[in-house]
Amino acid sequence: MKSKLGLDEALVGRARASAMKVAEDTQRFIDRHTTVAVERTVCRLLGIDGVNDVGVPLPNAAVDHLSAKDILSDGAALRIGNAMAELGLSPQEIAEGIDRGEIDLAAMPVRSEEEIRAALAPVVEETLGRIRGNVARRQAYLAEFGEKQGPYIYLIVATGNIYEDITQAKAAAKQGADIIAVIRTTGQSLLDFVPFGATTEGFGGTYATQENFRLMRAALDEVGEEQHRYIRLCNYCSGLCMPEIAAMGALERLDVMLNDALYGILFRDINMQRTIIDQYFSRVINSFAGVIINTGEDNYLTTADAYEEAHTVLASQFLNEAFAKCAGLPEEQMGLGHAFEMDPDLPNAFLYELAQAQMAREIFPNAPLKYMPPTKFMTGNIFRGHVQDALFNMVTILTGQKIHLLGMMTEAIHTPFMSDRALAIENAQYIFRTMADFGSEIEFKEGGIIRSRAAEVLQKAADLLGEIEQMGLFATLEKGVFADIKRPLDGGKGLEGVVRKADGYFNPFIEEMRKEEKA
Repeated sequence: MKSKLGLDEALVGRARASAMKVAEDTQRFIDRHTTVAVERTVCRLLGIDGVNDVGVPLPNAAVDHLSAKDILSDGAALRIGNAMAELGLSPQEIAEGIDRGEIDLAAMPVRSEEEIRAALAPVVEETLGRIRGNVARRQAYLAEFGEKQGPYIYLIVATGNIYEDITQAKAAAKQGADIIAVIRTTGQSLLDFVPFGATTEGFGGTYATQENFRLMRAALDEVGEEQHRYIRLCNYCSGLCMPEIAAMGALERLDVMLNDALYGILFRDINMQRTIIDQYFSRVINSFAGVIINTGEDNYLTTADAYEEAHTVLASQFLNEAFAKCAGLPEEQMGLGHAFEMDPDLPNAFLYELAQAQMAREIFPNAPLKYMPPTKFMTGNIFRGHVQDALFNMVTILTGQKIHLLGMMTEAIHTPFMSDRALAIENAQYIFRTMADFGSEIEFKEGGIIRSRAAEVLQKAADLLGEIEQMGLFATLEKGVFADIKRPLDGGKGLEGVVRKADGYFNPFIEEMRKEEKA
């Protein structure tokens, strides 16, 4: 891609190198530790599912047992695989036996690693085969229907009832949506378990459960086959159950998942050590399943000024890219986030937004960038809001953004009606159609506002990443560099779920998924 901004490539390289050093330094910490969420994910991928008589998910029951017996550091795979070899039972049967108090994993003699791995191998391969099948089915749909050219129109549903969500999602798809995102119920990111089954009660969104994923996937396939378009499904694998929900998404063929290395730390006060470990496994799973991740840099601008702190967005994009690469995620699955959130009263705000978006496009040319609409300065004046969204739509098409989270004129008033969505889609489609090639027709004046702004933001981001490289990521988060929010190393939720790995620890899913990625 020829740069329209005349960006300093050496400076881009320096920023990227600093981000990678931060990620590699943090990865050494990740590699020494595991969490209860990581081990519950291993349990789920081994086929452990369901809840007990009082509603506790069996993956939680199994991992709670490992914790209580002080053997979690060995890893769920080692101890459950050992029980499989010893008892000849399936992982599901072992989990049920643990829950009934009939099986004590700590009381069994530990067999050789070779025997344990041999017991696990067929189950691991069965799960990997299921996920490979989902990837193949997605590719078959795309081969049959063709890939969408231009931005994906991304719409949300958030009724709290999965069955009502399905009705709204089908309507949105028929109106022109390319991605349906089911917003999670308020507070689910702070639950240290995943609810079970189809749910009909949620506040501000719908619970993320594997059954809800299955129901929505089937509904979107149905409408997609009618329309001869592949409709992508999005949900959230963030919070205290980040890797578990990533696994559920892989098993039910989700296509896009909200997944950020720092979001839970900053905006949900989840312990930074816990989040950093969990995000690694979640991204390994997403990579293997062909899932596009969406990062959350746009959220910084809800608490920090979009003009003054634009460089922190770019710095975080570099960091998210580096952490994703450490997990083997290809650039084509990195939906790095940013947003159209500058104050409309700021002179030349549109030019600054254009500079930021073009800069992201040039620095991350292979990434399906996720671009968020104006929300912070939406007032309830639907006519002004429609214009703000139109300007946002223009920047998207001018700079080649890929995942376009559609703005709503009723933002700051209520959850969108289907009619609101229809008007918003019509607005975006009109602009995308009439300005389809405008971006390739224009250049930016050397020494002008747009080029100068991009150069300034890049310089500040590179300098900031150099500082973070010296401080380390954890100290940076304690200092409050991102989103003006400070978090302590030992504070927040979930730290008690972090353990150091024992010498014999292994995770067969990370091993196999990374092996195929490197092949």
